[in-house]
Amino acid sequence: MRRADIEADVLIAGGGPIGLALGCVLAGSGLTAAVVDARPPEHGLAPGFDGRASAIAAGSTDILARAGVWAALAADAGPIREIRVSDGDSPLFLHYDHADLGLGPLGYMVENRALRRALHRRAGALSRLVRLAPRRIVRLSRGAAVRATLDDGATVAARLVVGADGKDSETRARAGIAAYRRAHRQTAIVCAVAHEFPHRGIAQERFLPGGPFAVLPLGGDRASLVWTERAGLAPAMMALADDEFLAEVRTRFTDYLGRLALAGPRWSYPLETVRAARPTARRLALAGDAAHALHPIAGQGLNLGLRDVAALADAAVETARLGLDIGGARALARYSARRRLDSLTMVLATD
Repeated sequence: MRRADIEADVLIAGGGPIGLALGCVLAGSGLTAAVVDARPPEHGLAPGFDGRASAIAAGSTDILARAGVWAALAADAGPIREIRVSDGDSPLFLHYDHADLGLGPLGYMVENRALRRALHRRAGALSRLVRLAPRRIVRLSRGAAVRATLDDGATVAARLVVGADGKDSETRARAGIAAYRRAHRQTAIVCAVAHEFPHRGIAQERFLPGGPFAVLPLGGDRASLVWTERAGLAPAMMALADDEFLAEVRTRFTDYLGRLALAGPRWSYPLETVRAARPTARRLALAGDAAHALHPIAGQGLNLGLRDVAALADAAVETARLGLDIGGARALARYSARRRLDSLTMVLATD
């Protein structure tokens, strides 16, 4: 077999937050990683706020610190100090308060563009990480080693390939790994609003007939809305003028934050749960949505993927330190065992 154009310890398919975070952790730990992404490197790095944000659990900040990006995100992250969960119009609610735990915030809201920008900058500073974008893997073989051919004819050799290429993962399909899929007949409407009164770091989620409606604190007097609605009604909500849309928001979550104004565009996503039948195959591991895509009810999809990153990086780095094969059955079995219960529990709970 002729020498590959690029050689790495780990080939990562997918350059989203999970793929880049894994690449950064591996490269920062002494392994070499090649990240292949169909999108150009500057994708999603526009300076303007686009309204999309993610909940980062307190434990996930440690993983982002390992990736070398949390310090760049912490100053602008919106701390979640309390969580209130209610049913319909009931005045009663479940209440979680960080003060009861005697710790820091329960989590943080981070703008997606800020996370992408921090990972992009960190990846560019790591000599052991190479980004191949915009490119696609067109052929992938997994035998004594991994060998991928890209759409420009270049080849990449590695000991392990990781599919971090989303819920419709081509890597998963190439490996012949089946996936459980369940459509929810719901659509998530996502946007951000500026509001009159301070949110005080309180995240609120109300369960309504169409699905959960969440108001999540961003930095400053802004909040991220994740509005789950019946699939048949969501297009009409998306088509409303801004003032009509905000009126619908108020009917669903009152006006406890005072006057509202949209702080970016609206986005909508059809919702489904996806879980791979198994997270590994020969010299292959799945991470993030390629392994398990969740309903956004608890905002845990990204956090679950980051725990994949930590477990996979631990398995690879510790196996390498022992002088063993990071793509071998022993390392993959360790990763699978560490992630099985967590991923299954979260999929079942949110589904």
